[in-house]
Amino acid sequence: MSELLIENHGAVRALTMNRPDKLNALNFALTRALVEGLKAADADDSVACIILAGAGRGFCAGADTSEFKDLTPDNQHLVEERAQLTMSLHRLFSQLSKPVISAVNGFAMGGGAGLAIACDMAVAGAGAKFAYPEVKHGIVAAIVMPNLVRQIGRKAAFELLSTGQTISAERALTLGMVNRVVPDDKLLEETIALAQTVAGFSRQSMATTKALFHEVVDLPLMAALDRGRETNARMRSFRKP
Repeated sequence: MSELLIENHGAVRALTMNRPDKLNALNFALTRALVEGLKAADADDSVACIILAGAGRGFCAGADTSEFKDLTPDNQHLVEERAQLTMSLHRLFSQLSKPVISAVNGFAMGGGAGLAIACDMAVAGAGAKFAYPEVKHGIVAAIVMPNLVRQIGRKAAFELLSTGQTISAERALTLGMVNRVVPDDKLLEETIALAQTVAGFSRQSMATTKALFHEVVDLPLMAALDRGRETNARMRSFRKP
């Protein structure tokens, strides 16, 4: 059984994590499949928008703890390989030219919560739950931390990281972790509809919008305005007279 299911809905490609018996926990195989699947979708000219979903009753439970027994100081090379792979996955979302929308059902825990909000937009089912419980297990939400802080701010992010509390989809919406909350039985339908709307726009315009967005997020205002001016002048060539 493939760790990642791939299905096209017109110009929208849905990538579904497929380890439902493990709540789609991220092991080496699934993480590699996600990296490869996202890159392949971005390179495919028939795809204009990507959806990331989870099979079964949860989006993603985070890291597969059954692999932790091998991730010890005695296997430092394996520890480094796992950390690099996880970082590569999270870096990828801002580097892709096409928008990625997560469809979050059930539990999104730790790395799973980080994966959900790493996408450009997130749609949550009403029953979705989010948490960063790493401190409860004596570890750190390390790679997912920078994105969380950037998206919801210091105070709210530190509260989630330091208490490990589980929050509802509505609370996640209030904090800005997700874009909208929909009925659980309409989650995929609503996410596909949103993705198809995005996919219907100019590919060049959308790719440039995404690239500029991720660039200006980390720039001082004056530098960001300069980049905006440059793109403003260049976009005049996007549309033919």
